[in-house]
Amino acid sequence: MVLYSQIVNDENTIIGSVRAKEAKGTVYIGKLMVHPNYRHNGHGTRLIKEIEEYFPDKRYELFTSTRSKDNIRLYQSLGYKIFDSKAINDELKFVYMEKV
Repeated sequence: MVLYSQIVNDENTIIGSVRAKEAKGTVYIGKLMVHPNYRHNGHGTRLIKEIEEYFPDKRYELFTSTRSKDNIRLYQSLGYKIFDSKAINDELKFVYMEKV
């Protein structure tokens, strides 16, 4: 099962979205985005919480770039912890985060 969720503004324009897929007890969260003009207003938190409510009592996993400090801070504030990292090249490194 794949869940795709979005937030729209008053003009019915998408300002945020996320998708998630469950496999073997883990929910993989990906493609979380919030339009820059709408960030820091709780939309990212709302989208993550919607995933967690739709797939209750699961392990959640996502990844982001180490350069995405705001994303890491958001995920940590929601209880996610870094459990792995992977260097893609000299300039790009991903951190993998989970919430159990």
